[in-house]
Amino acid sequence: MMTSFPTRVRSRLSGTTPSPRSPIVVGLCALLVAAAVGLALAAAAGASPATVARALVDGTLGSPFAVGTSMNSAAVLMLVAIGFTIAYRAGLVNVGGEGQICLGGIGATAVGVSLPDSVPSAVAIPITLLAAVLGGALWAAIAAWLKVRRGASEIITTLLLNFVGLAMVVLMVHEAALLRQPVTSSETLPQSESLAESTHLPLLGFTGNPATIAIALAVVLAILIGIMLRNSAIGMRLRSVGLSPSAAARLGVPIDRTAFLGLTAAGGCAGLAGGLLVTTAPFVLAEGFSSGFGFSGLVVGLLARGSMTAVAAVSLLFGFLVSGGINLQLEAGVPSSTITVVESVLVLLIAAAAWWASSSSTRSVESAGKQAGRPSVDTEEVPA
Repeated sequence: MMTSFPTRVRSRLSGTTPSPRSPIVVGLCALLVAAAVGLALAAAAGASPATVARALVDGTLGSPFAVGTSMNSAAVLMLVAIGFTIAYRAGLVNVGGEGQICLGGIGATAVGVSLPDSVPSAVAIPITLLAAVLGGALWAAIAAWLKVRRGASEIITTLLLNFVGLAMVVLMVHEAALLRQPVTSSETLPQSESLAESTHLPLLGFTGNPATIAIALAVVLAILIGIMLRNSAIGMRLRSVGLSPSAAARLGVPIDRTAFLGLTAAGGCAGLAGGLLVTTAPFVLAEGFSSGFGFSGLVVGLLARGSMTAVAAVSLLFGFLVSGGINLQLEAGVPSSTITVVESVLVLLIAAAAWWASSSSTRSVESAGKQAGRPSVDTEEVPA
């Protein structure tokens, strides 16, 4: 018995087809162009390249405190990028990291302020972080359901849910009936009460370094997810759905369920990032606590191009850039938003490169089919 199966899908699954454009080359070129844009913006603000470089180094490596802060930021970015990669393997683009972080932070705060300090940290921390995972996963599940049941674009729905998630945080910290701390005077800030001490993430123990076990959790999760995506049946299903849903359906893969779980898992990872943010100093939920980590994590995921090793490396790079951007404004007088502009340029360049590579690959396949006197449909007969 013979069964039609897309050649490109089969070869991609076996890892034998080289990419038309090397991800490393694309990433390096994008980084160079984005860096040039950043230096041009800094020059417009009156700062020389040497001043910018010195401010970035001081803000990232200048002290143990700067290093620890950068590592904590890298952990959050890594989790968002891990989630993005899971969804990307299923052919989905999760741009809702910011909103999912917000719901994760809300879930963790709701549990963290309710637990008594007498609860051991070994119990309180997992419960708090589990609430964060569930919050982010449920938020992503809204977009996943709309995708599989109504055909709504997950790019649009996850993007719009970001704004709702940010508004939910504002509501939570401004309403006394929800999570706002008791108002004792006109100077009481609109934020939650401090989370129970038992939910505070332990420090790694380096002198003068505020790095917590968040970075260890993120690295371990990246390793486990990387192994799962590469070597497990679940990872194979995600890849097959992302490469060719029609071919995967013919092989018996549940397309809708796989896509739903992929996007929901991505939300759970981003929600965990939100939980890490509120269980790290200052241990409160406040407006703007997500600090654009969702967008930055998206950039990390795009740069990594599906590689968990690259996710870890790029997250560390961007974690240090986030901390350096704050010092950039303090020492060089360059707005910290310059880092956001650089990240935006990276997104545009990588997206354009991916579109160009995909278009070139499609044209090459069609041209080869015409030269061989075959139809442009990329199939061949293989034994079942």
